[in-house]
Amino acid sequence: MNMLRYLLVLITFSILSCTNSDDQKNSSSEFKPIKVELIQQDGNYKLLRDGQAYFIRGAGTEIEKIPILAENGANSCRAWSTITDKYTADKFLDLAMEHNLTVTLGLDVKKERQGFDYYDTIAVQKQFEYLKGEVLKYKDHPALLIWGIGNELNLNYSNPKVWDAVNEIAKMIHEVDPNHPTTTMLAGIKKYDVEEIAKRCPDLDFLSIQMYGDLPNLQARIKESGYQGPYIVTEWGATGHWETATTSWNAPIEQTSSEKAKSYIHRYNLAIESDTKHCLGSYVFYWGQKQERTPTWYGLFTEEGNPTETIDVMHYIWKNEWPKNRAPRLDSLLLNGLSAFDNVILEKSQTYNAEVFAYNFENDALTYKWDIMHESTDLGVGGDPESKPESIPGLISNENKNQIEMKTPEKEGAYRLFVYITDNQNKVATANIPFFVK
Repeated sequence: MNMLRYLLVLITFSILSCTNSDDQKNSSSEFKPIKVELIQQDGNYKLLRDGQAYFIRGAGTEIEKIPILAENGANSCRAWSTITDKYTADKFLDLAMEHNLTVTLGLDVKKERQGFDYYDTIAVQKQFEYLKGEVLKYKDHPALLIWGIGNELNLNYSNPKVWDAVNEIAKMIHEVDPNHPTTTMLAGIKKYDVEEIAKRCPDLDFLSIQMYGDLPNLQARIKESGYQGPYIVTEWGATGHWETATTSWNAPIEQTSSEKAKSYIHRYNLAIESDTKHCLGSYVFYWGQKQERTPTWYGLFTEEGNPTETIDVMHYIWKNEWPKNRAPRLDSLLLNGLSAFDNVILEKSQTYNAEVFAYNFENDALTYKWDIMHESTDLGVGGDPESKPESIPGLISNENKNQIEMKTPEKEGAYRLFVYITDNQNKVATANIPFFVK
């Protein structure tokens, strides 16, 4: 019996050992990190990935748009958090890797402007432990490029102890993950923030900067701040709603999709591509769609998922060639003969004309969709969630034409007229005019 029991133990141990060995083999083959390092060579900063120079050509993206991002020539994408209502980081990383993209993965450090208290040591420690768990989960994924510790923590803040928390997270990452550098994303770049971060965050590898209409002044802003290290531009794109002209009733005036496209090329060439010493690359914002002041302001896609002319521009920037089919180009939109800059004030329950001027590179037939919405009143800060204003049906005649008759709403207030122009490849041009009814 002793010998039989001994043989059974040996067999069981052998089976368990084989099982554990296979599990370890599968685990190590599935999660084999690729080393990313920051170097300075001949006065120039560079990222090396697996020993090769790596300049970031990327976008902050919705997970479902990752394949289209890769098709247009990007090599990287950015996620703001390890978990959202749409994905967990493993799904995001896996899909990025499937399409040969890397990921700057955000760690959701809580913001003071949203009520987090960095004097509350218990809450700070709890946040630290949670984020350490997230780092340990994903640190060995081959698609991981950089850890982004917090997003725009400097926006509307007063307590510099947030940078102490950022440094503790950066220090922890370097202890458990020797393969990936750390950064934090700033709204703009100012001298006070740079000085506090330099003093409180010695374990942070470099800074990331987010700018929009002011992007052409990026190098001047960096010089004013005193920062001399490397950086990524982790958000850039359309002129911000806080930077643009407004109507007399304080409605911000949005660029048309074609104005955005033109500005993207100018801003990229002037501010990002030109700095070969310090810039490590960039992530355009936003490779998807979101409601922020309007449903068209920042997204490179419409709500229906159709690409705008800004997608063509990023294709050109990343691939140095235009796509075979290009989106319609929109020249201007007029309401009652007036542009968005003319303070369009209309009488209630009256009929007015609107007209849009556009053309298509391939002479495709174009379709037109018009929409009237209330002006947005659910206004967030720093990209916080906003609800989309309601559309008002039944006010537009001859909707699928470039010229329409529009009846104004019965109630006094602020509104917007939107137009969407689509070609036969579902590429879209967009524009809107704010107007006031009295």
